[in-house]
Amino acid sequence: MGIARALTVGLVGLEGHLVEVEADIAAGLPAFVLVGLPDAALHEAKDRVRAATANCGWTLPSARITVNLSPATLPKSGSAFDLAVAIAVLTAAGVVPAEPSAGVVHLGELGLDGSVRPVDGVLPAVLAAARAGVRRVVVPQATAEEAALVPGVVVRGVRWLSELAADYRGDPPLDLPDPPSIPTAPVGPAHDRRGDLADVVGQREARYALEVAAAGAHHLLMNGPPGAGKTMLAARLPGVLPDLDEEAALEVTAVHSVAGLLRGRSAALVTRPPYEDPHHTASVAAIVGGGTGVPRPGAVSRAHRGVLFLDEAPEFSSAVLESLRQPLESGDLVLHRSRGSARYPARFQLVLAANPCPCGRANGPALDCSCTSVARRRYADKLSKPLLDRIDLQVQVEGVSRADVVQAVPGETSAVVAGRVAGARAAAEARLRPYGRRTNAELTGPLLRGPLRLPAATTADLDRAMDRNRLSLRGLDRVLRVAWTVADLRGAERPDVDDVGRALGLRGAFLAVAA
Repeated sequence: MGIARALTVGLVGLEGHLVEVEADIAAGLPAFVLVGLPDAALHEAKDRVRAATANCGWTLPSARITVNLSPATLPKSGSAFDLAVAIAVLTAAGVVPAEPSAGVVHLGELGLDGSVRPVDGVLPAVLAAARAGVRRVVVPQATAEEAALVPGVVVRGVRWLSELAADYRGDPPLDLPDPPSIPTAPVGPAHDRRGDLADVVGQREARYALEVAAAGAHHLLMNGPPGAGKTMLAARLPGVLPDLDEEAALEVTAVHSVAGLLRGRSAALVTRPPYEDPHHTASVAAIVGGGTGVPRPGAVSRAHRGVLFLDEAPEFSSAVLESLRQPLESGDLVLHRSRGSARYPARFQLVLAANPCPCGRANGPALDCSCTSVARRRYADKLSKPLLDRIDLQVQVEGVSRADVVQAVPGETSAVVAGRVAGARAAAEARLRPYGRRTNAELTGPLLRGPLRLPAATTADLDRAMDRNRLSLRGLDRVLRVAWTVADLRGAERPDVDDVGRALGLRGAFLAVAA
């Protein structure tokens, strides 16, 4: 008996830290002490480890067992430390030799029967281990495919603690049954049930606005009466977005791994843009992330590189809506809580849908709106000017009439629109690569007024709008971004006066209602 060590990874947000698990078995009253800032779930690891080792056929010494998680100043949470704690204790007890487990990161939760169960956050943990120079990791068999996404790391998937101990001892492989399965339903949304753009009846202008939003990664506000198709259009936006590249796919998969959204998925890597549509009763913590202890990712981070759709946007609390302003500008957010802070990426496309008034019948065919002017103003003011200033596209969606239905001509499919979007994005990426940008939504003011400056004759309408205080400087930049996207969609090298005019026309629907 003596001191033994094992390695694991502690996650704070998406940032992983290598943690050394030290186990000491010394004379004294029988006890199992776990130190090093564990949370409640981790503190219970001592009971899981004791039961798991006993059910695998080993009896821990009747002595004082002290397990330290170093660095002790790092907050640690979750059950992913179980496997490393068990290996350190078994090594200190002389059950397994120290050499085979040296330099190996262990991740996994233990069942009381000794089974090794899957945990969340395996991908970012293995990425952190690889950055720290670790080349071998042991993970639950159910998450081995996820861990194998990290290049240069040898992954070993295990089902039982006794299976791993036998390997470290050099014993013949054990013929063990599969652990009892725990039914797990997919947590994430069903990406294959969002339909096709061909399902949308009419709405030519709104469809074009959606295409522009997809081509330039622009934020979009749709204002119109209930039943006009705003929700249907928003749900089809992910279907016209291009697949995620390898870097973006790893980022998104890491976030979903921490959030527990990979459970029940058939493939480990997320290659399609995610889609989040929280209910309007969602809290600030649910949208931007939070919780007690170390904060968890919210809807804005789960929508990273994808779409965040807020239906009935003015019904969301003002605190929720205003909390979106910072991630819309920076593309990430830092959450501070009592046990530490966590940084999560949050570069998403925001899509808002709103009615023209609380009852939704303003400007409708029957003109039977019962809302007072004060109620309309209060409803419109829920979307503040600073928030609207960050929305590139603000369009009016008109109601669909019976004539529209009778005379409807099948619209283009999502596949056709996606082809044009892909071409526009390729053109933008080629133009912006020297400046470290990929989409027109990432264009900055210095670029728009420097290397990508348009002639004064092209931007004359925008200059007049600024002179009349109808556009802020931020709004001017966003109209110019949209103009570049409009030009990319028609295959032009740079925007002309018509492109700028069309971009200006795609902005301001909700402001007109509020006026």
